Amino acid sequence: MQDPNTPAEENAAAPAGPAATDTTPNLEEAIRQAELKAEEHHDAWLRAKAETENVRRRAQEDIAKASRYAIEKFAGELLAVRDSLEAALAIDTPSVDSLKEGSELTLRQLSAAFEKSGLTTIDPVGEKFDPHRHQAISMLESEQEPNTVITVLQKGYLIGERVLRPALVIVSRAKS
Repeated sequence: MQDPNTPAEENAAAPAGPAATDTTPNLEEAIRQAELKAEEHHDAWLRAKAETENVRRRAQEDIAKASRYAIEKFAGELLAVRDSLEAALAIDTPSVDSLKEGSELTLRQLSAAFEKSGLTTIDPVGEKFDPHRHQAISMLESEQEPNTVITVLQKGYLIGERVLRPALVIVSRAKS
């Protein structure tokens, strides 16, 4: 019942005795659940952070190993070339013909090793001069079109599409 001396709004806003204590445990339970959820998320974040750090560390180790052992395949190919050269030097009385044959065989082995490793030769005789692949040593007057490679003094080499060493060339120029 309403107290006749108290306005109706106050009586409506005043909670009854047992109902007020029922909301307090729900609030405490909600806070406890939120703290458990926060702890769970924090744990998941720490695990994800540790996993990310492990992946980064493994990637750095893989990069270090790759750079350290990148030449391994090419070095293995060169061992046959070295063996051929050592065999040629072990002969007590080599003939000119056997030395020539051995040198040709060794050059073929070296060329095969280069090919397997993606190392190609730049031999640009008759091609247009390309400053990205050729290094001009001099120019000579010639009947050929100007800026054409007329002589290769030293072959160049590519690894894939990248210039390892430019070809040293002599380029033609127009007659004056």
